[in-house]
Amino acid sequence: MNTIAPQGKRFLRPMALLLSALLMVPFLNACGESQTSTPPPPVDDTRGGTVTNPAPTNQPQAKKGLSTGQKVAITLAGAAALYYLYNKNKNKQQQGAQGKYYLSKNGRVYYRDAQNRAHWVTPPAEGIRVPEEEAQQYRDFQGYNNRPTGRDLKGLPEASEAPVPAQ
Repeated sequence: MNTIAPQGKRFLRPMALLLSALLMVPFLNACGESQTSTPPPPVDDTRGGTVTNPAPTNQPQAKKGLSTGQKVAITLAGAAALYYLYNKNKNKQQQGAQGKYYLSKNGRVYYRDAQNRAHWVTPPAEGIRVPEEEAQQYRDFQGYNNRPTGRDLKGLPEASEAPVPAQ
């Protein structure tokens, strides 16, 4: 008959207790997590995957044609579209994509979600059609009437007031 030597048994129980304790650490760590006062890092929705940029609620979607009072519509893209979206949403009170927009010092537009995370706003690829009278204030910006030249949003006076999220 073969007998097994008990030499390995004396470390078996302490090793089992140690491994059990190590498996409990993540659960105990999650229970003691406290809320921090600093907002989480920004979410850059423009990188990787598909970008979904919901249209602002005050942007008419159902009307494809122009009324008689709106003889000409200008397409805003790029910086002009971002500045248009910022101006339309900068005074809203709610949070999220349909809420208040901010202009950062680096010339980008963002909004904050319910967890206070910053989400960068990307203008729609097809641009935004705006009545000519309303679009005139954006004529110096890149993307006005799909123009590739013009100024960007860096250095605008209202950008210095807005809190800048970390990139």
